[in-house]
Amino acid sequence: MIISAFKMSRWSKRAIITAGKNMDRVYLDYAATTPVDHQVVQSMTPYFESNFGNPSSIHFMGQSAEHALTSARKNLCMLMGASTAELIFTSGGTESDNLAIRGLAARKKDSNQKILISPVEHPAVSNTCNQLCGEAEIVKMRVDNYGLIDIDNLQKQITSDILLVSVIWGNNEIGTINEIEQIGKICREKNVLFHTDAVQAAAHLKINFAKSNIDLLSFGAHKFHGPKGVGGLLMSKDVQLIPQITGGSQENNTRAGTSNIPLIKGMEKAFILLQDELEKNNLHKKHLRDILIEGITNNIPGSYLTGHPEKRLPNHASFVIEGVRGQDLVIGMDMAGYAISSGSACKVGNPSPSQVLLAIGIPEDLAIGAIRVTVGKNTKEVEVRTFITELSKLVTTLRKK
Repeated sequence: MIISAFKMSRWSKRAIITAGKNMDRVYLDYAATTPVDHQVVQSMTPYFESNFGNPSSIHFMGQSAEHALTSARKNLCMLMGASTAELIFTSGGTESDNLAIRGLAARKKDSNQKILISPVEHPAVSNTCNQLCGEAEIVKMRVDNYGLIDIDNLQKQITSDILLVSVIWGNNEIGTINEIEQIGKICREKNVLFHTDAVQAAAHLKINFAKSNIDLLSFGAHKFHGPKGVGGLLMSKDVQLIPQITGGSQENNTRAGTSNIPLIKGMEKAFILLQDELEKNNLHKKHLRDILIEGITNNIPGSYLTGHPEKRLPNHASFVIEGVRGQDLVIGMDMAGYAISSGSACKVGNPSPSQVLLAIGIPEDLAIGAIRVTVGKNTKEVEVRTFITELSKLVTTLRKK
């Protein structure tokens, strides 16, 4: 069925697509992004067409837009256990991470300040911190082989010169869910600010900002069937950040720029829909996730689950497979009609092994064979079972070459 070109590892030398151009396609990369729900599209449309005012304008169109902005902020904060003064709208999770870290680092110019992060962070956190090396010392925490923070070691690492602790809530590459409330409690006791990248977690876990011991929390709409290009940063009232985008006084003088009302309203609607069916959808996704884990590890010799077997996102299955390259698996499965990834969507085209996998102790020659399979609320069981069969065939074919 597949016209083979598996030895081609660069995306620029893409293999010829399968003969069946009209084949059914199966999307299994929901950790990368999700389709926008049709109800979300409908909720945005009026703010593109009729209610298009700038909320900073004082006339009737501006007042109408300001009301829409205020309503969205109120509803999102109510569902996240935050006050309306604690939500800053941004362009997405990456900007939210940047605003939290850069904004805090810019506020304090103490030469001894340190930022403590995990070695399994999303690039929006890790690369941001790498750029701040001249302004703050970046210290890495210890994680176990599942990517969980070593709590005992963390308590020893938090000293008086720590400016910020940042820990990813639900890992985008390996699916592990960290003990965020416990980590936040330790930081609160040590009087150190705590930030979490909750971009993946917000799509699957209940968030109660007021009770979580979190000072800064990043999220983005396109992970939960909202539009791309919009997200938020929850920020405790006692936290002060230096704006990274300057201009007008929008977002309580923390993030300048004309408010993107259509996208903000879309995010509001998407999050309301998410909460309405969270438990039911999570049960469905967990069922499919467990089929993937059992099917792949039992049917493909030399395949291993990465991340925690139980403390993981309900839709997330990730593996390393001996004797193959993750990029080749992604290309081969794409040709067979299945969309998966070789890890973080932010690493596409990079053939080097994931730093996250290396940090949790996976050898480099095995880490190169990483794939991530993530299901959605509309994924069917038959699609998952057929995927396992096709992946098994592909691995066998690749190992013979």
